Amino acid sequence: MKYFIKNSIKCAVLTLCFTACSSNDSGSSSIPEPPVETITSITIKTDYAKYAPGVAVHFMIDKLPENGVIRYKYLNTILSEEALTGTNWSWTPPAEDYKGYLVEIYKTVDNVETILATTAIDVSSDWTKFPRYGFLSKFGTMTDNQITAVLDNLKDYHINSLQYYDWGNKHHAPLKMSGSSPAASWLDIAGRTMSFNTVKTYIDKAHERNIASMSYNLLYGAWSDFSNDGVSSEWFLYNDQNHNNINKHDLPDSWQSDILVTNPANTAWQNYIFDKTNLIYQNLNFDGWHLDQLGDRGNVYDYNGNLVKVNETFTPFLQNLKQRFPNKKNMLNAVSQYGQSNILSTPVDVAYTEVWGPRDGYKDLADVIQGNNSLSNNSLNTVLAAYMDYDKANGTGFFNTPGVLLTDAVIFAFGGAHLELGEHMLSKEYFPHDNLQMDGELKKSLIEYYDFLVAYQNLLRDGGDFNSPIITSGDGKINLKTWPPAYSNVAVVGKKVANKQLIHLINFTNATSLNWRDTNGEQATPAKKSNMILNLQNNQAVSKVWYASPDYEGGASKELSFNQVGGNLVFKIPSLQYWGMIVVEYL
Repeated sequence: MKYFIKNSIKCAVLTLCFTACSSNDSGSSSIPEPPVETITSITIKTDYAKYAPGVAVHFMIDKLPENGVIRYKYLNTILSEEALTGTNWSWTPPAEDYKGYLVEIYKTVDNVETILATTAIDVSSDWTKFPRYGFLSKFGTMTDNQITAVLDNLKDYHINSLQYYDWGNKHHAPLKMSGSSPAASWLDIAGRTMSFNTVKTYIDKAHERNIASMSYNLLYGAWSDFSNDGVSSEWFLYNDQNHNNINKHDLPDSWQSDILVTNPANTAWQNYIFDKTNLIYQNLNFDGWHLDQLGDRGNVYDYNGNLVKVNETFTPFLQNLKQRFPNKKNMLNAVSQYGQSNILSTPVDVAYTEVWGPRDGYKDLADVIQGNNSLSNNSLNTVLAAYMDYDKANGTGFFNTPGVLLTDAVIFAFGGAHLELGEHMLSKEYFPHDNLQMDGELKKSLIEYYDFLVAYQNLLRDGGDFNSPIITSGDGKINLKTWPPAYSNVAVVGKKVANKQLIHLINFTNATSLNWRDTNGEQATPAKKSNMILNLQNNQAVSKVWYASPDYEGGASKELSFNQVGGNLVFKIPSLQYWGMIVVEYL
């Protein structure tokens, strides 16, 4: 439901070292040596958002460090290393499908290793296995360079699919035609000018980066001029049994129309809107349909006066849609989880939820993701549309970084993805709204969070069972509490994946609120903790313990020394800011 109702990149840090002038024995001044650039961080990029098995990855860096080494890793296992000899090179990952990898560039000085850059690689033949969903919302006249800049930025966050929000003309006839060809331009419902060429160029250039494109439209919606386009009044939902008042969603007076709600179960409506969708596919190479709804409509009736349970209409609509377009992807927004059990019983490709109150706590985000897992029999991963800094966005300024990162930490730790990135960052359900901006710190941090989501996707999003390991502080540096979160505590989330026990630590030590939306942008930065001794209750033989955090060394995994002391596994983690992941591997 996305309409208002009427009423860094890893930044390069350079240290310039100058040799001071000094007097020689004769008293004359020596000539200053030229500055020497000591590279402590570099930017690393790849050519695609994801890779098909067997395809080489092409890397680019902005600076060439002296004595740099490239290391390729799957989870904590080193696959290979090689000397870094140029600013462009290639690597072909193992051919196995649906795997995530971390690439590190490091140097060693006096036996001390320094991470200079990291990035992640997703080897997946189908983006819906690990969806990292973004959006586009502005389709006026744009140059190729402008479109390229938007897509390259999203590629750097590994966004592998995009929702084309409100790209079309009328909801009941999205692609405006001029005779037998698409019109060059049209107006969307808000009266904005849309360009066919911009939409087409976005789709084509996104595909060049292995980013999928999803056409946005309601599954039930028509404008007030519906009868001019062959839509029958018998296809609508009504507020009364005598079909006098069509159910509608009110929009501002300045917009072109309110949205009149059709009956998704009406097969004549299905055939009509499927034909209009086919017209889209004939002219624009969309990968599928992102379907939207408007939430619970209350008591509504079909034209003949029969009570209609709208959630139950989603099932036949989606089943018939898949039969009509078997090779296209589909997802339907479960607004506040409305109809999700009906939606996920059909052949949709992603579990998608737009989160509204009363689901305002961090626990609610986890509950939605786990609920979607259960409803889909653990076959679909979840994308959450969860709008940050909602009230702050009524003004201008910047997103509050701590609020965004804590919310992403929770969503990612529980295996979900967050719809938040497009031409700008989302703060409202009307996607073109762009009052708030991301500052440099947030841009840099989110690159690292999305790297982490990709590099460790086989632990975060590829099965497993959540559990509640018993872990305590061995030195009193942090207060640990099993999920859900509480003030002044570090929340503990456990998950068993094959022979691995995951322990997520999410730092709410300084939290000023447990409301994820951080609506006024007031969430506090958690106090950073270092070198903490932890005791994990354990009675199994352990082969390895390692740790990784998107807030520490670009997410590079660090193997930890450990001891079994009585019934406890004892180890020390190096750093915790927002979120860290401990992995215990059993023999």
